[in-house]
Amino acid sequence: MYKRRTSRPSRSLRASGVLLAAAALLISGCSSGSSPATSAKTDAVLTALPRATPEALSSYYAQKLNWRSCGVPGFECATMKAPLDYAKPDAGDVRLAVSRKKATGPGKRLGSLLVNPGGPGGSAIGYLQSYAGIGYPVDVRAQYDMVAVDPRGVARSEPVVCLDGPEMDTFTQTDSTPDDSRETDQLVDAYKKFAEGCGSRSPELLRHVSTVEAARDMDILRAVLGDAKLNYVGASYGTFLGATYAGLYPERVGRLVLDGALDPSLSARKLNEEQTAGFETAFQSFAKDCVRHSDCPLGDAGTGPDEVGRNLKAFFRELDKTPIPAGDADGRKLGEALATTGVIAAMYDESAWPQLREALGSAMKEKDGAGLLALSDSYYERDADGRYTNLMFANAAVNCLDLPAAFSTPDQVEEALPSFEKASPVFGEGLAWASLNCAYWPVRNTGEPHRIEAKGAAPILVVGTTRDPATPYRWAESLASQLSSATLLTYVGDGHTAYGRGSACIDSAINRYLLQGTPPAKGKRCS
Repeated sequence: MYKRRTSRPSRSLRASGVLLAAAALLISGCSSGSSPATSAKTDAVLTALPRATPEALSSYYAQKLNWRSCGVPGFECATMKAPLDYAKPDAGDVRLAVSRKKATGPGKRLGSLLVNPGGPGGSAIGYLQSYAGIGYPVDVRAQYDMVAVDPRGVARSEPVVCLDGPEMDTFTQTDSTPDDSRETDQLVDAYKKFAEGCGSRSPELLRHVSTVEAARDMDILRAVLGDAKLNYVGASYGTFLGATYAGLYPERVGRLVLDGALDPSLSARKLNEEQTAGFETAFQSFAKDCVRHSDCPLGDAGTGPDEVGRNLKAFFRELDKTPIPAGDADGRKLGEALATTGVIAAMYDESAWPQLREALGSAMKEKDGAGLLALSDSYYERDADGRYTNLMFANAAVNCLDLPAAFSTPDQVEEALPSFEKASPVFGEGLAWASLNCAYWPVRNTGEPHRIEAKGAAPILVVGTTRDPATPYRWAESLASQLSSATLLTYVGDGHTAYGRGSACIDSAINRYLLQGTPPAKGKRCS
């Protein structure tokens, strides 16, 4: 499940994540036919790696990057090598794309600041060049080299590929709330085809795109950049990546900001179920806001949020029976699956709510699905020519390696439907079925739920938003309690993540930590 991601969801309407492609919307874990992990928490703790660099990895740590122009003003790019398999470093390399923008000055240079927008599957380089490298506070960019690496299997770093554009169009339109055995079989077939596509197109890399491996890659990058410690800002799934780094290399932690935190101690099923509740919380906020506006198609000032939800669910059922035109050049119509994805996309940032109201009004009153389709396409990163980035493919590949599957069979999903629908009457059914996405994955998971303590690490800043749809606030509370040196900073509000989204209180606290190394006072809350 995660939907990802980003620190700036309002700009992209993404974040980690899409019902059928719930590889991206849900923080789901995957395995090959194993029984699901149902326990909520674990006592296992991520073990730190030895401080000394293994001799077999010395050449990677000693490599020199050949920086060149990226074609984007102010940015440089390079390619870094890492072992495909850390257990067998001589078995081949994976080439990772890196980009940076040097500190602009004035002020003392503080080293490199790595950024990751989440996902998994989000391009860190894309985020750096389109936002962080030009939009982070001036003082931060003045004193840090802004740096990003696309994790293995993502975007510019040997991307995992699973389906072509037309195949993805079919996949994203598959009914994700099956009404009978025939529709259930169609959904299972879609998941199998997706998994088989990944296995056939990226057979070797698919076994080596775990978060642990990506964190180890970041340590190589830290070293080749000449930094003694890692400074890092990670959002959504990026918090899991950053926390994993801290757990593996606690003595190399510099200043780590983990915004929109994940709880690594939860099973895939529990993660999915709690995220489902998070989307319901966000929808309740949207519903209350919607009915205050005259253009709300789901009710008026006297309509409560639960009734708004029932009205939306009724509309989804209509689309399930009869999709509506969407003005799409490739002939796609707006059915339940794409419409639900479009609505969920707008839950990531309250600034998208006016757009959602307009899109729902057009679809419900005028039978014009173009607006909701556009939201869905933005979420899936599909362009006007029908091409998709590899976001959804990498998302599934990482999630399905990091955790055992939430469910292994449709029967298990059926048994869990009541708890998911209790968590969200609007989205629960679809998100429960989305949690089946890793059951048919072609490689076995290598990760399990675990706590991350990072004993001995420098102070770490965990940030949580009280009504975050994708990474519920309780996850930030849990991660902060696990990390031995963490401080929790709370944003009381809506949307996914908090840094750079309009709260001067949040931004000043994070900036002070990044520039001075001083975390905010314990219990600090902002709005």
